[in-house]
Amino acid sequence: MWGSVLTVFLLETLSVGCSYSAAGGPQSSKLQKVLGRGKLIVGTGSTNVPWHFKNEKGELVGFDIEMGRILAQALFGDPNKVEFVEQSPDARIPNLLVDKVDVTFQFMTISPMRLQQVAFSIPYYTEGIGLLLPAGGKYKNYNELAAAQRRGEKVTIAILQNVDAADIVQRILKGAKDDQYENQGLVYQAINSRRADAGAVDLSSIMWLASKEPEKYLNSGFSVNPQNYGAAMRSDDQVWINFVNGVLLDAMTGATYPLYNAAYAKWFGEQLPAPVIGKPSMYR
Repeated sequence: MWGSVLTVFLLETLSVGCSYSAAGGPQSSKLQKVLGRGKLIVGTGSTNVPWHFKNEKGELVGFDIEMGRILAQALFGDPNKVEFVEQSPDARIPNLLVDKVDVTFQFMTISPMRLQQVAFSIPYYTEGIGLLLPAGGKYKNYNELAAAQRRGEKVTIAILQNVDAADIVQRILKGAKDDQYENQGLVYQAINSRRADAGAVDLSSIMWLASKEPEKYLNSGFSVNPQNYGAAMRSDDQVWINFVNGVLLDAMTGATYPLYNAAYAKWFGEQLPAPVIGKPSMYR
């Protein structure tokens, strides 16, 4: 069923691309080029768990990698018809602009400044800053931390050093002490050694660690500072942008949702519910 739905969508999108070319637009959409090439080229990273990193076999894995494979599945009916180009964060936009990659999946935050240079898909994940707790520590969740702070206990939160660190800690828990470190590894060390009661880190990292090492870490159940991650593309090919958006929308809310849900459970340790039948969920 999933294949037939995507095939119909693909044919409709291609017909739009062909008519646009006949009307004097670009001679060939990226969609047509990718189909003709027989593989998708995705820009991504290789050093950030659980988004994009190398496993013990040296293979690229992670949630961003799964998103690239979902797109390849939609294009070719084969999630392996994709080539991943490893790139540094500062190469994400340049590589798109010179057509080195077709699309970038690299936990790239959608921002007004970046939107002036590239197009973004609909968000495929919303990141936030959460609190990571040590398993076996004094507190089991955010409510216990907040209650302790209200009782006058001085709660200490480890966080990566930056100009907004103190303000972020106060937004998370007013009155808490911020303990700032120069790299993320030291934040985890502070949690492990109990020098800090909790660590303020990306929610995706918290979900990954709490699911993979439950004997060591807990998710407090609290997060702030939402920011959307989207697939980045050149902004001059609306046919390709529409196709990527359609694939991601269907993967999160439609017929192909098991692909997205399986990836989410694998890398974030959380089982998502199936889409609700009836009025689309984003309009409820």
